[in-house]
Amino acid sequence: MHLKTQCSSLLKLHKPSIPFVFNTTPNLNSQNNQNPKTELREIDVLNRLNHEPDINLAAQFFKSISNSKTFKHTTLTYHKMIEKLGHECDLDGVQYLLQQMKLEGVNLSEDLFISVISCYRRSGSADQALKMFYRIQDFGCKPTVKIYNHILDALLNENRFHMINPIYSNMKRDGMEPDRCTYNILLKALCKNNRIDGAHKVLDEMSKRGCSPDEVSYTTVVSSMCNLGMVNEAKEVVLSVVGEFPMVSVYNALIMGVCRDGDINEAFRLMEMMVVNGVTPNVVTFTTMVNALSVVGEMELSLAMMAKMLLKNCKPNVFTFTSLIKGFCAKGRMEDACEVYKNMTREGVLPNTVTYNTLIHGFCSIGNMQKAVTISLEMERRSCPLNVTTYGTLINGYAKSRDVLGALETWNKMITQGCSPNVVVYTSMVEVLCSNSMFEESYNLMNTINCPPNAATFNAFIKSLCSYGKVDSAMKLFYQMGNLANLTTFNELLTGFSKVNDFKAACDVITEMEKSGIGLNLVTYNTIINMYCGNNMVNEGLKVMAKMVVKGVKPDLITFNIVINGCCKCGRVDLAGQLFESMRRGGLRADLVTYTSLVHGVCGSGGAEKGEEWVWRMVNDGVCPDKGIWSVLVRCLMSKIGYESAIDLVDSILVS
Repeated sequence: MHLKTQCSSLLKLHKPSIPFVFNTTPNLNSQNNQNPKTELREIDVLNRLNHEPDINLAAQFFKSISNSKTFKHTTLTYHKMIEKLGHECDLDGVQYLLQQMKLEGVNLSEDLFISVISCYRRSGSADQALKMFYRIQDFGCKPTVKIYNHILDALLNENRFHMINPIYSNMKRDGMEPDRCTYNILLKALCKNNRIDGAHKVLDEMSKRGCSPDEVSYTTVVSSMCNLGMVNEAKEVVLSVVGEFPMVSVYNALIMGVCRDGDINEAFRLMEMMVVNGVTPNVVTFTTMVNALSVVGEMELSLAMMAKMLLKNCKPNVFTFTSLIKGFCAKGRMEDACEVYKNMTREGVLPNTVTYNTLIHGFCSIGNMQKAVTISLEMERRSCPLNVTTYGTLINGYAKSRDVLGALETWNKMITQGCSPNVVVYTSMVEVLCSNSMFEESYNLMNTINCPPNAATFNAFIKSLCSYGKVDSAMKLFYQMGNLANLTTFNELLTGFSKVNDFKAACDVITEMEKSGIGLNLVTYNTIINMYCGNNMVNEGLKVMAKMVVKGVKPDLITFNIVINGCCKCGRVDLAGQLFESMRRGGLRADLVTYTSLVHGVCGSGGAEKGEEWVWRMVNDGVCPDKGIWSVLVRCLMSKIGYESAIDLVDSILVS
């Protein structure tokens, strides 16, 4: 099996624009050669264009009658053809027709001009729309509030925030009074750029000019405030207008913000307030609550909320069911998730890509790849296209189970279906190849991808190389990644050099970290300390431990276990005991690893009585000794007091 590579986007053929070429030179001999033709009516041309789904055939028809004497195009027929071209985002065709209209003296209507602007908006050409707007007089059309609104919306679509205010100022200079649509566009622009202060001023201006803010206005502002973490301020806005008129979307925006903050109780209170104020919760309200409860794992409450929803004759939608499925999947309750899926389909609600991807991710998380693949096949049967997330989730699942064949099959299917993998999918593929020692294939894949690998891709590769002791190859990758190297990269390299006991290389990595301004974290310090203690260099390890404390990095249980084990191995049992007490004072609770090191250390130095004390201590501490500890203690006691006495002592400890 081989890995299919992605085709370059340069090889993809672009759909050519429709060539609009009208004959402008009359054929002098046409009178002798042509048969008289019936003149077409405007309604006939419009009907033909309306009912022709093929844009090329529509264009051919439009051209053919333009070059004949059977019909002279009107504002309406030009409008219809421009609309069709605009839907295909054929800007060249639209520009040509506009110029033709100008040559023929056909004026643009307000609606036609708006159609042109909408065409530019869809294709992301706000600059072109603005140029067209400044030439509006050339086409016999005058600016209107409606046209201004569409220009402002086109600029908003591309977030040309700095250009919106000048256009708005021009509008007022032209003596045009902004309407509610204008103000709502301004509010969206301000909120999109986190200008809440400006949004409040617009709300005030609306009220002063007798153009009261509507549900859209308040929903825009409240949503933006919640997104910025200004939930309390958003609540004040809602309370200030709560009695004016029912605004379910405003309440929904606030409830979403409250749920995002994790305050479920406040969300329940807001729902009650809605009902008291005569606002009926809708499917968005209930779905928001179902999702919030599912996120925090309150699945029983989430089901109860859906039951309440049904009692209120509010039908759940695909997002409601998917929220429940996601909650069950997060808890590993896949049977419950599948039951919700079955209920969903029985209710006639069609699952979407997110629904299927959630189920696939759930099964991959518990290692059930067979079921995950079955769900992906169900997607295909229901004509729900697999996207990059679907394929990526499957490949990541195979990566975790080290199933390189499953990952390769999924990858090749993805490429065959024309789905372009992203860097997340590439990283998963690198992981599964590396986990199967296919380092050359991983390297070739990284060098043939269309999107550049990120830090996570390099780190996955470096981690695998280090785990196999290939630290030289890992360093080559490190130099290749350049500025992408982060703390994880350095920690993986340190772990690799620690395994091969290359102190010099490890020191070079630490020097490089400090030079790059990357601070050492707990993992870094633990790796260094482990390297020293593993080589009986306990004093150096303790110095690093002291340095980490000075740097504000608090040692954890792993840190203490490393140094205690190091002390015990080199016979410094008293120092190990002191570290144990220091650890306890710091609020850390010893575990089996800690006591195992101490018992081994004490017994190794011939202290059978001390070994017995540590076993008693660990039992009293609620830590159960394992087979290794008992064997060490018995061997030690046998050498001191004999086999029978040793067994009796162990029995007495077990009984107590």
